[in-house]
Amino acid sequence: MFLKILPRIRRPTRSYAAVLAARHEGFAKVMQSDLMAFENFLGQDAVKKDDITNHTTDWTGQFKGPGSVVLYPKSTEEVSAILAYCSKNKLAVVPQGGNTGLVGGSIPVHDEVVISMNKINKQFSFDDTMGILKCDSGFILEDLDNKLAKLGYMMPFDLGAKGSCQIGGNIATCAGGIRLIRYGSLHAHLLGLTVVLPDEHGTVLHLGSSIRKDNTTLHTPHLFLGSEGQLGVITSVTMTAVPKPKSVQSAMLGIESFKKCCEVLKLAKSSLTEILSSFELLDDATMECLKTNLGLHPVLNAPTPFSILVETSGSNEDHDMEKMSAFLDECLSKNLIIDGVLAGSSAEATKMWQLRESAPLAVTRDGYVYKHDVSLPLENYYELTNVMKERCGSLAKRIVTYGHLGDGNTHLNITSEKHNEELEKLLYPFLYEWVVDHGGSISAEHGIGQLKLPYSTFGKDPEERLLTKKLKNIFDPNGILNPYKTI
Repeated sequence: MFLKILPRIRRPTRSYAAVLAARHEGFAKVMQSDLMAFENFLGQDAVKKDDITNHTTDWTGQFKGPGSVVLYPKSTEEVSAILAYCSKNKLAVVPQGGNTGLVGGSIPVHDEVVISMNKINKQFSFDDTMGILKCDSGFILEDLDNKLAKLGYMMPFDLGAKGSCQIGGNIATCAGGIRLIRYGSLHAHLLGLTVVLPDEHGTVLHLGSSIRKDNTTLHTPHLFLGSEGQLGVITSVTMTAVPKPKSVQSAMLGIESFKKCCEVLKLAKSSLTEILSSFELLDDATMECLKTNLGLHPVLNAPTPFSILVETSGSNEDHDMEKMSAFLDECLSKNLIIDGVLAGSSAEATKMWQLRESAPLAVTRDGYVYKHDVSLPLENYYELTNVMKERCGSLAKRIVTYGHLGDGNTHLNITSEKHNEELEKLLYPFLYEWVVDHGGSISAEHGIGQLKLPYSTFGKDPEERLLTKKLKNIFDPNGILNPYKTI
């Protein structure tokens, strides 16, 4: 047994706002001649200069940038032409998918050119024997799920933003979601990518393959998985899908302590084994926020400190129901739960999931939200919430925790009526230092983007950070792709 010595945390020397303030003078500004060039190889309808707010502001309203122009390529070849031109002319570029992120990763900071992938969504093929999907990167996640459902399959991950987010953006951010405990991360499913590099040739790379086993070279597609638009623009994705379950069981459990939540998780993993697909946590502050801000009421008879949403996915309803019933009985006999409801219909299951999926919206109704997406060992998972309650509870309107307990990912939300500098000074960098000191990650699934750039070195070896910068220089020699973020 050994202890890993974590790198010394370096506090950011400048504030978040100051880090992002300066425009890099090495980048050119978009001129009329550039707009004419874009129109020449894209067409007039694919170049938009005015009314581009929906591309320069994120859905939370916390990240805004002026941008300069939005381009709508329809193919890999057109993306290549854009990047070759921008690299030769030193024009900074931001690739953008569904614009559903939470860290400002797809929003221009200054006058960058926005490349929207909205129109690259035509090519779709699926091998329903091997379960291998190949599609354009602009497909919306929910649309892919619906297409696959007709063939007896589904996407191996599910997100609250599934109606807007795009598969290319999902790959670029290594999206997590509620099915990770069952199907693993996107690292387990990605097979190949088509990527365009931001060099003076607009080099097109065809990485990986369309077969499940291919060990002939480095697994290069995974360099772009979670790269946040720093290395290249993804235009096509090849990955595995999973069989759509014929039986889905959902249950909401009321639990009196976080320790017992962990005991229930351990029991679920041993009792439900291969059919356990989700294990989500909502604390009492989340339930109160849902009720107050959205009028959504709990499904349990009485309030409890913690609510756990358990879902199973299988192929035999009788078998799965028997397993779930036995699991619930054991939870009761061991006094692990105070109350529990097993959904008797899809409508009841939908009501349970509505509570979990509406939590991100509910907290925004408080006013201003300091959102956190961190991973922690389970013994420290809810300790973070208690530490922050003690530290800044008097200044916060509400401190809410929900998240993917099954994989250690907590979404801690601290709200106030409006942006509060005194509260912010209490939060940062203390919160991220605490997470790293307790063996966690400051970004579990949302990435670094603009929001966490001042803290991106936390918990990472200097040598690893240097390696990422070297890779950035190889793929993006002029540094034009998604500047001011991540790296």
